[in-house]
Amino acid sequence: MTSLEERPADLEPRAAGPGYLPGFGNQHVTEAVPGALPRGRNSPQRAPLGLYAEQISGTAFTAPRRTNRRTWVYRIRPSAKHPRFRRVDAGTLMTSPIPNAAPEPNRLRWDPFPLPGEPRTFVESLFTVGGTGDARSQDGVAIHMYLATRPMDREYFVNADGEMLLVPESGRLRIATELGVLDVGQGEIAVIPRGIRFKVGLPDGTARGYVLENYGDLLRLPELGPIGANGLANPRDFLSPVAAFEDRDDEVVVFQKYLGNLWAADYDHSPLDVVAWHGNHAPYKYDLRTFMVIGTITFDHPDPSIYTVLSSPSAQEGTANADFVIFAPRWLVGEDTFRPPWFHRNVMSEFMGLLWGVYDAKAEGFLPGGASLHNCFTSHGPDEETYERASSIELAPRKVDDTMAFMFETRLPIVPTPQAMAAANLQPDYDDVWRGIQRHFPAGTR
Repeated sequence: MTSLEERPADLEPRAAGPGYLPGFGNQHVTEAVPGALPRGRNSPQRAPLGLYAEQISGTAFTAPRRTNRRTWVYRIRPSAKHPRFRRVDAGTLMTSPIPNAAPEPNRLRWDPFPLPGEPRTFVESLFTVGGTGDARSQDGVAIHMYLATRPMDREYFVNADGEMLLVPESGRLRIATELGVLDVGQGEIAVIPRGIRFKVGLPDGTARGYVLENYGDLLRLPELGPIGANGLANPRDFLSPVAAFEDRDDEVVVFQKYLGNLWAADYDHSPLDVVAWHGNHAPYKYDLRTFMVIGTITFDHPDPSIYTVLSSPSAQEGTANADFVIFAPRWLVGEDTFRPPWFHRNVMSEFMGLLWGVYDAKAEGFLPGGASLHNCFTSHGPDEETYERASSIELAPRKVDDTMAFMFETRLPIVPTPQAMAAANLQPDYDDVWRGIQRHFPAGTR
């Protein structure tokens, strides 16, 4: 028998092994107790071992097979066994649409977000930076920071509004879900599907990181087009957990995020009591260091979309509801090429974070645990120091090493929250990084 308490707390797997099932969107089959899965049918008259059969549908029943997500679980009690939920204070957790009467077009950047002085669980610590779209119509995203200083023990969480992509910057997370356990550290990500219950432990005592809450179509691997069959994030490097369960008969509280509000219900048992499951609606993790970076070997460099790990498509072909893009270690060899990201304005809105090292378009001021927001058609690009160095340096092959930055990108304008605009770590002088840029075009030239 495998229970959550029996699993080691310091697992940092880099490949499929005990505790994980490889493959993106695979139809996994796993049981924590031999014989817990029924054979040949999903819902027998009596499920094995006295368990209850239950289906969790992540998409509509009639969604095309290529996008259909559902999982059958076999649990100690049906998830319907709980009392009424009561509304509770959501704290600094907000949901799109964000209440902001006058969103501004200015470029925004924050110093690292500080950890709170008082104990806060993952859920209690969620601080919403901005969002777009509307959770009620299942469109758009919200962006949060988690700043956790206390592990969840008798507290559990479920998000009915959207799936959650977690990007740890410091401190490991032990994410115990209905379907098993994910141990996730710096350089890895985790995705918790909409509707899956979980709790977050803190093996290092505290943890800080970023969250993309996706209200739109489920995140998937981007199409490869002319790249061909291989490259970018490889399906085999995504890991879902093997079945593990809590057999716990005591008082706990389950928090549910529903249409922007936070609700709570007192259970007399753990909701993580799934002994076996099969299907493809499951949490997963991915090590960003396994991403196969593709770039130029002649001149110029591709658009940053070439670094997309996961994408949530929209109804507009080729335009994402949300993209998760990384800027990983890579070689730069382009001839007669300005190698850092160029100056640009984009119809897409870009929220960036840094996990470690230095981002190659910003010489200073953009730090791990901090963030920047460049909304649609906001002019941005390399700062003065980066431009001067990159436009005059000898163009020998060079590796951008010891860095990991990322971007949450969406087709919709991101509305910053009032609390993010009032945060003490919002940099008031961010525009100054471009103030010293000089003209080089000779005066009087006609």
